[in-house]
Amino acid sequence: MLAKVLSSAVLGVDAYLVDVEVDIALGLPTFNTVGLPDAAVKESRDRVKAAIKNSGFEFPAKRITVNLAPADIKKEGAAFDLPTAVGILAAQDLVHPGRLNRLAILGELSLDGSVRPIRGGLSMAVAAKDANLDGVVLPSENAAEAAVVEDILVYGVESLQQVVSLLNGEQQVQPTHVDLEAAFADTADYPVDFTDVKGQEHAKRAIEVAAAGGHNILLIGPPGSGKTMLARRLPTILPNLSLEEAISTTKVHSICGLLPPRQALLATRPFRAPHHTISDAGLIGGGNIPRPGEVSLSHHGVLFLDELPEFKRHVLEVLRQPLEDGQVTIARAQSTLTYPARFMLAAAMNPCPCGYATDPTKECSCTPLQIQRYLARISGPLLDRIDIHIDVPPLKQRELSADPSGEASAVIRERVRRARRIQQERFRRSKVFCNAHMNPRQIRRFCQVEGEARSLLETAMERLGLSARAYDRILKVARTIADLETAEAISPEHIAEGIQYRSLDRAPRR
Repeated sequence: MLAKVLSSAVLGVDAYLVDVEVDIALGLPTFNTVGLPDAAVKESRDRVKAAIKNSGFEFPAKRITVNLAPADIKKEGAAFDLPTAVGILAAQDLVHPGRLNRLAILGELSLDGSVRPIRGGLSMAVAAKDANLDGVVLPSENAAEAAVVEDILVYGVESLQQVVSLLNGEQQVQPTHVDLEAAFADTADYPVDFTDVKGQEHAKRAIEVAAAGGHNILLIGPPGSGKTMLARRLPTILPNLSLEEAISTTKVHSICGLLPPRQALLATRPFRAPHHTISDAGLIGGGNIPRPGEVSLSHHGVLFLDELPEFKRHVLEVLRQPLEDGQVTIARAQSTLTYPARFMLAAAMNPCPCGYATDPTKECSCTPLQIQRYLARISGPLLDRIDIHIDVPPLKQRELSADPSGEASAVIRERVRRARRIQQERFRRSKVFCNAHMNPRQIRRFCQVEGEARSLLETAMERLGLSARAYDRILKVARTIADLETAEAISPEHIAEGIQYRSLDRAPRR
């Protein structure tokens, strides 16, 4: 007795179809799973056996062999529980085979026969659509994310009994439908806003410029000056996610099991803030079975690294590829996986080991050599990829006691969105999306400065001790400042403001 059930598995951020072949033969009662299963897949035999019995069906006391094809790709996770159980029942003629070759079936089983949620439902629904299947059967908690995919039926189920009744035509299960506009509206609110921030007008302006041009930003200031508070509000002023961006971001969170139950999409830009003790695999992704790291979970959002010099140097160095390419490639002996990682980097640090080098009210206890060693923990190549360095001074008492009166995030977001539209039009024929990603040729074409603006930039390079690498960064930032003002030409005022955002390239402050 042989039965075949279609299922799916995730490889990277995409999914592929898996044929679950079940053979029941005479012989001593055994249950073997082949096709490179991991431990979770091998353990499914006990869950499947208990679920079948507790759902009112008979489990065959025969030799059962389950093959997961293609057999040369490692299978992981518990999503094969449900298709395996359906295959065993189909091999006993308890399930009508008519729809088994038109539906992908996914789900983890509890011992009582109920269906538990899985990871990667959205990617699996996309794979089913690409294979021209009629639909997918998966846990009801994953139905909303899968229903984002158009032109495919999504059946959310609660138990093994319900799946059998659905396949036999004994029970009607209404396909899940998602109103994408409503899904965006329900989850598009951020819990924080720039109106909560007191003072720090200069830092808020720098963050607005960073958001408008997609520039990475480094906030430097003593403890308690508000660096983390400012960084957490950076996603609130970025342009709203498009549907394509939302699906791409949701895929990554779905395969990591971080998508809230019954939520269709992530409508807000992600904000990830890993601790400085994180490993390079945790940040960039990896492991024996590769998983996305924090840079991929920040896709289309913000990665915030607090206390930047405290991160291990080799951990920070792995950021260079995703900052440059917008993706992460993880090579293993059996396969090479690529994860998306187009994010904005926001980082924060103290100006010295004790933190008070720039605090006017507290004395710094660090020597110049200690400060130099502290700043040297961040490599030049990494600083090359951070366009804006901004000092965040401590707030004065009168600023702390005053009521917040700054602009709302929605007002700032509108200016950022207008500047981004200008950049989209400027780079419509290239793969560049914003000013921060301009290559040297584009900088020469779109960031031309003449007359007084050029003289100001040359003077700053000489008198302030700015490094050569700061030259292109200042031009990029100045171009963004001009875009915020909808100006075609870069003026001396734009250059002057851009120069202020390169504090680490200036001569030592002590």
